[in-house]
Amino acid sequence: MKLSVFTVSTPELSPAELAASAREAGIQGIEWRYKETSADVATQTPSFWGNNRCTISPSGGEAELDRFKLATEQQGLKTLSVTPYLQAGDLEGTEQVLRAARHMGAAYIRLGVPGYDRTKTFTELFELARTYLKACEALCKQYGVKGLIEIHHGTIAASASGARRLCEGLNPDFVGVLLDPGNSVHEGFENYRMALEILGPYLAHVHVKNAAWSKKGILEDGSASWQCNWEGLKNGMVPWRQVIEDLAAVGYDGYLGIEDFSKQFSNSSDMMKYFAEYIGSLLSELQRDV
Repeated sequence: MKLSVFTVSTPELSPAELAASAREAGIQGIEWRYKETSADVATQTPSFWGNNRCTISPSGGEAELDRFKLATEQQGLKTLSVTPYLQAGDLEGTEQVLRAARHMGAAYIRLGVPGYDRTKTFTELFELARTYLKACEALCKQYGVKGLIEIHHGTIAASASGARRLCEGLNPDFVGVLLDPGNSVHEGFENYRMALEILGPYLAHVHVKNAAWSKKGILEDGSASWQCNWEGLKNGMVPWRQVIEDLAAVGYDGYLGIEDFSKQFSNSSDMMKYFAEYIGSLLSELQRDV
């Protein structure tokens, strides 16, 4: 297994700074965030989902793509993914991202999955997603870039079972799943080994972060209310040693991509070093035990 970083979690760094820091930490791949940054947001303090300086602007065209591609190549790293925020059904937007990914030499993009908020039934959302993913399968084959469904709370793919159901029957060469155990702390938890077995050939990538639940207060009826917060890699509920052992057991040999929102460290470079040291040590232990 190799290490990567999703640049949503490195907002204060420029592309060149990020690539240099990633290489120094021992990270081999970069997942570039792909989203337009409005003029008013661009003047704000750097943040994960706001003024993120490590984000490709779609309106920048090939010149913008080349800027990020050059930053990657100068450090001898791989562009693993171009990662957008697509809506299920947006085939025009999906094709735009696929063109960008092909230009960058990326292996993956992230596809859209409907959110669930009780305003539409699961059946409606599932049919929308299946129609979209079937069309994406053909587009991904055309562009030679795999599209990934991310397991994410608040969507109809909040669990491995939900993601597998969406992908069922599609070609795993062109449509796969991004496993995110940290997201599953919020919603969708299944036994890690079983989740990997459920995903089978659709397992394509893994994100690394952590989270935990804590009691928030008391509701009007006297019952407890709870909230889930991001935590450092060793401080949350995901047992990363166990997850990595289970990944090895099913033969996973892809990337483990850091996406840490805990703010445990004051800067992204230290966050990446910690990730590479901790997860790297677990991988080394696993190899010694084989």
